[in-house]
Amino acid sequence: MKLATIRTPGGTTAVRIDEDTAVELSGATDVGALLDEPRWRERAQTAEGPRRRAAEVDYAPVVPRPSKVICAGLNYRSHIAEMGLEMPTHPTLFAKFAETLLGPYDALELPAASDQVDWEVELGVVVGRPVRHADEAEAEAAIAGYVVANDISMRDWQTRTSEWLQGKAFEASTPVGPWLVTPDEVDGARDLAIWCEVDGRTMQRSRTSDLLFRPAALVAYVSQFVTLRPGDLILTGTPGGVGLAQDPPIFLRSGQVVRVGIEGLGEMRTPCR
Repeated sequence: MKLATIRTPGGTTAVRIDEDTAVELSGATDVGALLDEPRWRERAQTAEGPRRRAAEVDYAPVVPRPSKVICAGLNYRSHIAEMGLEMPTHPTLFAKFAETLLGPYDALELPAASDQVDWEVELGVVVGRPVRHADEAEAEAAIAGYVVANDISMRDWQTRTSEWLQGKAFEASTPVGPWLVTPDEVDGARDLAIWCEVDGRTMQRSRTSDLLFRPAALVAYVSQFVTLRPGDLILTGTPGGVGLAQDPPIFLRSGQVVRVGIEGLGEMRTPCR
């Protein structure tokens, strides 16, 4: 099952994507609100609300206002190697805010404060039930689904100190979407192709099997120190091929278009301006 949040003249609403049709889930203002309902799967599967052409709707971030956005850095073996670092023994975590999120086809306004704007395609995990002190089996059962994300990073801000937050938390800098895909559709995202293109040039290409800490391991780990709630978003890290690691480094410029995608989860297209 695929679920998305779309913008309408009356506000946002959650929809189920049936091939080329978006079926509104009446009463659910977004996917986050839907996941707050104990029987959200049954409701989403059986809903028969107004229908729209899926290709013509305006997609918002899948969960526009998650209570938490937790991100894992240095989590693909290929990216750790390109940065010349040792394999970490624990997840490297940082946080974002809901204000950082963009829809899957929204434009990225390049910030005047940074001239080192970089791409990072990532597998995103959306939590579907409250999780606290979970083991990996409990954590996996709590995953509502997976999304494509792009952790756009302002490297000149990120590298000012040893803490990454300031380079990762610029407003309207993190596209997420186009929809949430439930785990049964993609075998738990264990081995999916993942890629990023800038103006048609492939910059990143890998598979989610290269992840060091798997999605369920990250959910379980985070749940040891904070309660994860329905709609919370975890970004699992990016593979090798980021602009910072090029020789010389390459960063985004106005007029460029970034396309990122994950097998079975869809693609996002972000024009830069």
